[in-house]
Amino acid sequence: MTKVMLISALMSSMLLAGCSGLGVKPWERGVLAKEEMQLISDAVEAGLDDHIYFSKEATSGGRGFGGGGCGCN
Repeated sequence: MTKVMLISALMSSMLLAGCSGLGVKPWERGVLAKEEMQLISDAVEAGLDDHIYFSKEATSGGRGFGGGGCGCN
């Protein structure tokens, strides 16, 4: 019984420790802000994508999610 409790305590602490490193640290933001780290590094391509999205959805901004205006994701 003690062995089972020890193993469950160990597994619980490992599970909780796995969530401690989520998010971007302040000193890592400079690296992630570099141009080569951007999803779309070409300004012309980003502008064209924004224009197409605006034409289809009648709204601008918010490129961070998928799906269309018809409700079919």
